[in-house]
Amino acid sequence: MSLPLEDYALIGDTQTAALVGRDGSIDWLCLPRFDSPACFAALLGDESHGRWLVAPAGGVRRVERRYRPGTLVLETDFHTEDGVLQVVDSMPVRDEAPDVVRVARCLRGRVAVRMELVLRFDFGRVVPWVRRYKDEGLVAIAGPEAVHLIPGRPVRGEDLTTVAEFELDEGDEVAFVLTWYPSHEPVPQAVDGIAATEDTTQWWHEWSDRCEVSDLVRRSLITLKALTYAPTGGIVAAPTTSLPEELGGVRNWDYRFCWVRDATLTLQSLLYAGYLEEARAWRDWLLRAVAGSPSEMQIMYGPAGERRLTELVLDWLPGYEGAAPVRIGNAAADQFQLDVYGELMDAMLQARQGGLETEEAAWRLQVALLDYLEGAWDEPDEGIWEVRGPRRHFTHSKVMAWVAFDRAVRTVEDTGLDGPVDRWRAARAAVHREVCEQAWDGERRTFTQAYGSRTLDAATLLIPTTGFLPADDERVVGTVDAIQRELCRDGFVLRYDTADGDDGLPPGEGAFLPCTFWLVDALVLLGRRDEAQAMFDRVASLRNDVGLLSEEYDPVARRLVGNFPQAFSHVGLVNSALNLERGPTSPAGVRARRGDGGSRRG
Repeated sequence: MSLPLEDYALIGDTQTAALVGRDGSIDWLCLPRFDSPACFAALLGDESHGRWLVAPAGGVRRVERRYRPGTLVLETDFHTEDGVLQVVDSMPVRDEAPDVVRVARCLRGRVAVRMELVLRFDFGRVVPWVRRYKDEGLVAIAGPEAVHLIPGRPVRGEDLTTVAEFELDEGDEVAFVLTWYPSHEPVPQAVDGIAATEDTTQWWHEWSDRCEVSDLVRRSLITLKALTYAPTGGIVAAPTTSLPEELGGVRNWDYRFCWVRDATLTLQSLLYAGYLEEARAWRDWLLRAVAGSPSEMQIMYGPAGERRLTELVLDWLPGYEGAAPVRIGNAAADQFQLDVYGELMDAMLQARQGGLETEEAAWRLQVALLDYLEGAWDEPDEGIWEVRGPRRHFTHSKVMAWVAFDRAVRTVEDTGLDGPVDRWRAARAAVHREVCEQAWDGERRTFTQAYGSRTLDAATLLIPTTGFLPADDERVVGTVDAIQRELCRDGFVLRYDTADGDDGLPPGEGAFLPCTFWLVDALVLLGRRDEAQAMFDRVASLRNDVGLLSEEYDPVARRLVGNFPQAFSHVGLVNSALNLERGPTSPAGVRARRGDGGSRRG
């Protein structure tokens, strides 16, 4: 039985990641990268689908855990009748094959320890061939995948499980190291688990000490760094797939990919925290991924920029707490979503304003994308929420089309780069006029989700943040009030009412946490700081004991739901925290605060 999401912590090496349970189990691990099928999948099935346990052999009275400050090295203390066992989990950051290192040490007394390793590949379906390897543990092979286990104590086979049982006295410590490698290549050089743990601690210290922010913000920045695919600079939305948006429901999606729309907020978080190198890598990934025909630009790509993200159902896995189906791949990659053009143009403007050098090739790509957008912005699309129903004229999509033209105009004005700026100004004005005429519900005093719709949409909270309208515009104030009145549940903001949204799926989901952060940002812009701070504190309190947030929160079950941890949620936390601490920090936010939004610029 899977643990609640709150009971998991994240470890990673900036190429892949694992989830470590409070009970000492690793229930989710994809090697050698986030979207690989060489996977422990107990989180989506049961223990027979892969699991790695290191814990006391007897009863546990109390569990305490923490990250070493400023790192992604996890310490879990198990208090038993006979003593205290500490398990230290990490993934060394190195250029070679990825490793998982688990160090068991006795802090007090004498503790009996049990290690169980259930190896399964292909999302828990394939049982590998396991054999002894010289005097250095075990090798497990299945097709192209192989792992090498270096056990700190003798192991034996037991019902397709590798087991070790031993005792540790106070001061004793023992390391277990699991290393992935391609099965056709030699076994990689062995890793000293004790030394690797200390080296990993130092690596994270050096990285996190580069910024001066609060501990709350630093933890989210470390989480974002852990979700980085270092070889390319891409940042995945989450390291998991098919963790349900509603317990027992069908809204189960694969988030182990990179969304273009995340570029703006992610770049903003990294730049304002001083991480210019990571921002440059993310910018460069973005440019490589979207290169090609403007009409074929996708909303998401693989960690290396892959375009084919074919969606499949894994019917041998019952899903997290029975939520089915389990999916890999994401069919939304084939959707048409207008907002990504605005996200890309805003990201590139922020990159230049943040100190990243201008590349002529990048600007040529942007101009080509805008040429396409000029003829496509008035088409319906699937929208930010990737609805699986009919295309519509979504308000947020049109606003982000306005953003695309606006940022192009600003780029020419600020940098002197060449482009058909008069055409872009005209397109910007046309989009603005249409949105204000077609998306505004004068009776209810709010912008709606789509033209002619009565459904509200939390994405319209981004209208002042993007600078489309100034924060003090009565239409912005009315929209914020309407969303607070109709989309807030138990203090959190829903994306939209799924009962009315007609997105081709059954109704029901938790509160999408980034939406609550958007409301915080809108309230800051409106000058309602105390209200914004209270809401921020409420959503920040949902972080689990090691500071992680998932995609959504179920206020009835009082549980985190959705893929975990979620980059978008942590980006929202970072940006809202900085907005509260320093005032609005994004270029769009500053413009909106000054009151020179699009409606006053034509």
